[in-house]
Amino acid sequence: MDDLFPPFAPDANEPRRRRFKPIPFRMIAPNMITLLALCLGLTAIRLAFEGRFEPAVISVVVAAVLDGIDGRVARLLKGTSRFGAELDSLADFVNFGCAPALILYGFALHHLKSVGWIVALVFAIAMALRLARFNAMLDDPNRPEWKKDFFVGMPAPAGALTGMLPLYLHFLGLTFERWAAPVLLVYVLCIALLVVSTVPTFSGKTWGKRVPREHVLPIFLVLVVVFGLVISFPFETMVTLAVVYLLALPVGAMQYRRRVKLEAAAPTLNETHEP
Repeated sequence: MDDLFPPFAPDANEPRRRRFKPIPFRMIAPNMITLLALCLGLTAIRLAFEGRFEPAVISVVVAAVLDGIDGRVARLLKGTSRFGAELDSLADFVNFGCAPALILYGFALHHLKSVGWIVALVFAIAMALRLARFNAMLDDPNRPEWKKDFFVGMPAPAGALTGMLPLYLHFLGLTFERWAAPVLLVYVLCIALLVVSTVPTFSGKTWGKRVPREHVLPIFLVLVVVFGLVISFPFETMVTLAVVYLLALPVGAMQYRRRVKLEAAAPTLNETHEP
């Protein structure tokens, strides 16, 4: 074993700065954002146990916002790393798998006892499987560049935010009695199936790399309006976003199929135009 793993014996004469090479802050900053999101996810679980569902849901929503930021910050600062990618996946499982599952169970699924707990498990495990598949696809060298515009299945943050749609409606005054628990069960199962499905959905990761100059000011105005809506009407906005996202799923699938047909037709067109 000593041949495979020789004991580490640092040279006493080697400068300390060489043994402990400093890490650039640009490599740490994205991971700090990920850890903040993870803290919010764990806090959401605690709040769900205490029956404080509204702040628990808000914690998951903010964690989703941070999840959308950390990757962009890493790419912007050129601070991407394998460690950061693995940490992000683990945080996503807690934030968008465990936390929403426990919130939904404490909110209504517990009325169904063991069946409700099984559905909560299915939701959480679906998120784990989806994240594992996503990580495996990152290492595929044969994946076309245009497919980066699409996810395979519903992404984990979107699955968590749309899965909590019944809670948004509850916070707006819609009461969910015990009889509504089976309806909620079916809805959560449908979201879990969409998460592990192969339905292509828009990713948006490649959006915003280059913004036309004439679009800058309108984007600023839209950002201000969205911020005002979220602050003034948070759950109305979440209901609207969740419903619009679900309705847009077929549009993403059709766009994906159109791109596939164009890619398949490209070699034929090239052969036709060859002399």
